[in-house]
Amino acid sequence: MPGAEPVKTERHEVAARRHHTNTGLRPVHTYCEHGQGLFVARDFVAHPRIRHWQAHLLPTLGIVVCRYDFHGPREHDYYIDVATITRSGDLWTVRDHYLDILVHDGMAAEIVDTEELLAAHEAGFISDGELRHAVTTAHRVLSGLARARYSVPEWLGEQGVEVEWLPTEEYATA
Repeated sequence: MPGAEPVKTERHEVAARRHHTNTGLRPVHTYCEHGQGLFVARDFVAHPRIRHWQAHLLPTLGIVVCRYDFHGPREHDYYIDVATITRSGDLWTVRDHYLDILVHDGMAAEIVDTEELLAAHEAGFISDGELRHAVTTAHRVLSGLARARYSVPEWLGEQGVEVEWLPTEEYATA
């Protein structure tokens, strides 16, 4: 089992267009609040694999649905973070619960980082309740995706959530 890592907590300052990550402060090209959450689009400056990132923070589902624009071949179509998402005014906070779901549109999905979740729980970084939330949410999402034939838009639609994505050329500065 890998060494335990503290919980990754990110903050989105919508008015200031800033994304606070575990690796630093990043400027955001687009924030757009919608009925189910918050849309984010920003560049990944000097990243070896990723050029751009878009995400929908969906608090009621306990997930962040991400799409990446890679420098090379596409590694996956969607990346879903299991998280607790809270909002206070124009500040959105995402507390990552370690489990992620990689989705290959129309083909397959898989849960990753289970070892990280268990190590964090053993180290006391997350509570029993957060562990239950992470596992329950990940399995609910994975089961729903399977029923939706691994279509993220179809599964989200079944949850009453409709999201839109920007074409890369609309926000890319690189």
